[in-house]
Amino acid sequence: MWSNTYSKTVDGLSAAQIYAVWTDINRWPEWLDDVEQAQMLGAFKQGTFFKFKPKGGPNLKLELTEVTENRSFTDMTRFPLARMYDVHELVETADGVEIRSTVKIAGLASFLWRKIVAEGIAANAAHQTELLIARVEFLNSKV
Repeated sequence: MWSNTYSKTVDGLSAAQIYAVWTDINRWPEWLDDVEQAQMLGAFKQGTFFKFKPKGGPNLKLELTEVTENRSFTDMTRFPLARMYDVHELVETADGVEIRSTVKIAGLASFLWRKIVAEGIAANAAHQTELLIARVEFLNSKV
């Protein structure tokens, strides 16, 4: 299995504020610049699927495989002979909330899907985290 983790600690925002934006999948296209469309197909809980289309990519159907409110969630993408897991975690620290994103890929064809998809997602994690923080700050400035 291959994995890559990016994390950043931010002060002045709560885990609940970040989680609320991160898990509002239907609104991802409003603030994530690489997402064309995203749509939840039910409640945000383990076992629920959502549709996802990255810009320039195919339509995908992802499954939520783990959900812990205000702490973490994991979505899984099925590829032929491989599975990719995108783990999203919020860890409260003395310095603020650590936003942690981990991409994992496993399976017989994981090397191929790592090169085609996972490495690009991992390389973009810092940018996506900055967009997440900006969105949370923007929404909280309106309250």
